[in-house]
Amino acid sequence: MIIEKAKEVLQIEADSILKLQQNITPSFEKLVNAICSSNGRVIISGIGKSGLIAKKIVATLVSTGTNSMFLHPVEALHGDLGMVSKDDVFIAISNSGETSELNQLLPVIKKIGCVLAGFTGDLKSVMAGFCDLVIDTGVEKEACPFNMAPTSSTTAQLAMGDALAVVLITKKKFKKSDFMKSHPGGALGQRLQCRVGEIMFEASAAPWVMTGSSMNDAIVQMDKYRLGAVIVLDKEKKLLGIITDGDIRHIIASQKDYLNSKTVDFVMTRSPQFLTADSFLYDALNLMEKYQITVLPIVDQENRIDGLLHLHDILGKGSFQYNGASQ
Repeated sequence: MIIEKAKEVLQIEADSILKLQQNITPSFEKLVNAICSSNGRVIISGIGKSGLIAKKIVATLVSTGTNSMFLHPVEALHGDLGMVSKDDVFIAISNSGETSELNQLLPVIKKIGCVLAGFTGDLKSVMAGFCDLVIDTGVEKEACPFNMAPTSSTTAQLAMGDALAVVLITKKKFKKSDFMKSHPGGALGQRLQCRVGEIMFEASAAPWVMTGSSMNDAIVQMDKYRLGAVIVLDKEKKLLGIITDGDIRHIIASQKDYLNSKTVDFVMTRSPQFLTADSFLYDALNLMEKYQITVLPIVDQENRIDGLLHLHDILGKGSFQYNGASQ
């Protein structure tokens, strides 16, 4: 009985994937072309089980040469939306297409102006209505005996994501040598043994302002470098604090006129987390995960600024960047 049930589950999921072939329509081709012509990133969002699938698709895209990131819909509504630009391609994933947290976000994404695509099992859903391109990932039934637990549906989403990634490999003429650049030693673990200084943005290429600077100056720096943060230094160029997109949005939401009269010292997070350039990347990744941050100031032994490290550079952008030079 156990063996037969297991085989039944695999058969249901296999049939669900095979039926996706009929859903490869011109919308799928348009999505591929939009990604290839984009100057931005592929940003994928979902919540719950679909969110986990979104993260896996992002990981596959990143490792095969497509600059991608996962954006949690709730975090996006509380400050992380600044990561999205009109040059990006945004993919929302929801089997029902009625996920409230995701559907609250989509009208805002629409206003930003980037291409908006959706993986969903309901082409008449609210989510589908917001999307420029809709990819049908619907299944006849879940492998769960109650037809409730996401099983076949998440397998279908993942398979469609794999189809997208592999087509992009061909379309972009991504080579085995390119793959090896983003997988040195054959594993992410090898990458995480590199030093922070090998991939960080050096101080000359990182956004920073001096203590006492106006918030207008800080925002100009943030907009110029588009790293989602600006470092605040004292007169000896030692680290004092950091201001993120989220900090500014929280202030504007609570006190709309606050920024006009304040300097960076009133807005910044004092004594932020930081590392030195000789730290290992796995330490940086662990620190970012622990404190739920995406940017780390890098300082020397005297706390003077050395550079800035972004989470996306740890996870990779399709090739290594060593001090600004492609390898």
